[in-house]
Formats: sequence, structure tokens, C-alpha cells
Amino acid sequence: MLNGVFVRSADLDAVEVAWFSALCGDDYRYLGVPDDALRSNWEHCREIVLTAERLGYDNILLPNSYVPGQDTLVFAGGMAALTRLIALLVAVRCGEYHPPMLARAIATLDHMLCGRLNLNIISSEMPGEQLDSEARYRRSAEVIEVLKQGWTRDRIQFNGEFYQLDLPADPVKPFQQNGGPLLYFGGISDPARDLCAKHCDVFLMWPETEDRLADTMRDLSARAAVYGRTIDFGLRIHMIVRETEAEARDAARRLVSKLDDAIGRQIKHRAQDSRSAGVLRQDALRQNADEEGFIEPFIWSGIGRARSGCGSAIVGDAGQVLEKMHRYIDMGMRAFILSGYPHVDECQMFAQHVLPHLKQCRLAAVQGRVVENPVTPLTTAPRK
Repeated sequence: MLNGVFVRSADLDAVEVAWFSALCGDDYRYLGVPDDALRSNWEHCREIVLTAERLGYDNILLPNSYVPGQDTLVFAGGMAALTRLIALLVAVRCGEYHPPMLARAIATLDHMLCGRLNLNIISSEMPGEQLDSEARYRRSAEVIEVLKQGWTRDRIQFNGEFYQLDLPADPVKPFQQNGGPLLYFGGISDPARDLCAKHCDVFLMWPETEDRLADTMRDLSARAAVYGRTIDFGLRIHMIVRETEAEARDAARRLVSKLDDAIGRQIKHRAQDSRSAGVLRQDALRQNADEEGFIEPFIWSGIGRARSGCGSAIVGDAGQVLEKMHRYIDMGMRAFILSGYPHVDECQMFAQHVLPHLKQCRLAAVQGRVVENPVTPLTTAPRK
């Protein structure tokens, strides 16, 4: 237990460091100003992933949204053939695919990646759909339960509100063992917290003040304990790191120097989650920031003016950024999902100034999900 928080990997002396590939139109040199060189096409999104792998990141988030860009599962399949080291954190919108076929796609990807697959569970509405929050989380819980049955049992036998299934589990067995791919999840409403506490492995938070983050971690820790579980914690946050604090602050100001707030709101509301409880909480923090947009030392909230979801960045020199990250690690965080603008440039900046000073790991390997020579229907199990 750390600071009143039960952390699954409490004794771990390393962290998983991930970057972000802008599959959903989220790359700018000046926030809100379209740049033809930063389109979310195959070439640019591929470059981000391959840059992150070359620079030594452990994982990369592949987001999911209904905007011009790359379909998440299709893109992940393409990158599986081009990568050798980095894990792919694939965002899965629950309800988007029939659960057994989603499980089969996951199994295929996990084998292609030899266990380098993690899943980011999303519970927002489908494009064009209107479904209340509680129903969405009930549906998401059913999808996760179907996946886990497929990963751990001989048959999927499920009778729920949304899905009624009885079928063999062999077609969905993943490469990873002992529970299948790790499930990452973020959301702060009560149904979201309960879903993560009961079913998921890593609870992802968006930037807030340290005291509010600690309160959330204690709450999730207590909820997981009700189910006899522990979980790990992670932070999804942007980065602006430079050789000096003054240069970093200048870069933050430059990023929003051409932003029209009306355009920013349009960009923000393209996302299905733009009015979620988490986004509204990010907005409230920004409204209470200082005149430069800082909600606490080194945490700048300006990105949220034109972005749904994660809306703040750590801004500072290498020592300041590293110190802030160690404060989060001491709180119990074991995973970081980072990004910055433009994504390739900031990926290189962080790798140059900060990454060499962090001891890294892959949580799936630490937790025994990745084993040598797994026996599955696609490896060495008897063929039926």
C-alpha cells in the first residue's frame, strides 16, 4: 500500500512509458490551425509509432474516434508487421464489434505482436448513437466479461442484457496467458469507476492537481478491494520539455498563439466524449487556473481549449519534468501515456531530455501475461 492506495505493482521500481499516435486528426504545430504535413494518414501515424519504437518507448496508444484518420484495429494490424519492440495500446469502443469477433481480432493481433498488445477500453456512444451513460457501462461490462470468458474458459457462455452467447472459445485464445491482454481504462463517473474496479487492470487518469489525483486513486483502490482486486494506476498527460523552463513556457504560449476559441470548441466537440464527466472536470480546472493557464506548478491547461479528453501538459525543463513524474510515481502511478505537439517532435524532445532518466518496464511482462512458448490454437496446441 502506498499513501493509502493499494497498488497492484506497489513494489515495482520501474514504470511503463508510452507515447500517442494521432490517428484521429490530433496533430498540430499551432493548436487549431490545420497543417497538411500533419494529417492523420497512414504515413504520418506510422512515422509516430516507428519514431517512438526507435527512441525506446514501451507502449503507444492508438486512439479511436469517428473523424478522418485511421481505423484503430486496421492500423494496429499494419503496425504489427512493422514493429518489433513497442507494445500497441489499442483503443476498443465497446459495442462497436460483436464481442466474439472482437475477441477473434484481438487474438489475431496478439499473436501477430507476440504478446505486445494492450487494450484501452472505451465506453462512449457509437457515432450517431444516443445511449445513456449507465446503459453504456452495462454494455461495456458485458463485452469485457465475454472477452475474459474467451481468454480463460473452454466455452463462452453468457446471458446478458445486450449479448446472449454459447460458443467455443478456441477461436479467441490470445497469445498472452494468465488472463489475456491488460485492460486500461479511464473515466471518473461512478459507473466508470466501478467498471474499472471490477474488470480492468490499469486506471488511467487525466491531469488534475495532485490532491485530486490522490483522492481518485484512493477511491478506485477501495472500490477494487470490494471485488477482492488491486489495480495499477496511470496518467495520460501531454509534454512540453525544453532545455530551460523559459523555453518550455515559450513553447506552450506559441502552441496556442494562433488559436481561435470558436475553432477550438469545434475541434473539441468532434469527439464522442466531449461532454463526459471527465472532460467537464478538465474544463472546470482550466477555469480556475492562473492567468497563464497553470492549475498547479508545471501543469498547464491550455491544450484543453481545443481538445477533448486530456487537456493539460507538464511544462518545464528536464529536471522539473522528471521531478514531477517522480512525484506521480511516489503516489503509486506505474504507467504514463504521453503526447505533445507536433507529436514526432515532442516525442524526440522527451526521449532526449527525460526518458534516459526513467527506469522502464512493460506491465504485461511484469505481471506474467507474456510467457515463452504459449500453447494456443495458433501456436502448438493440438489442432482440432
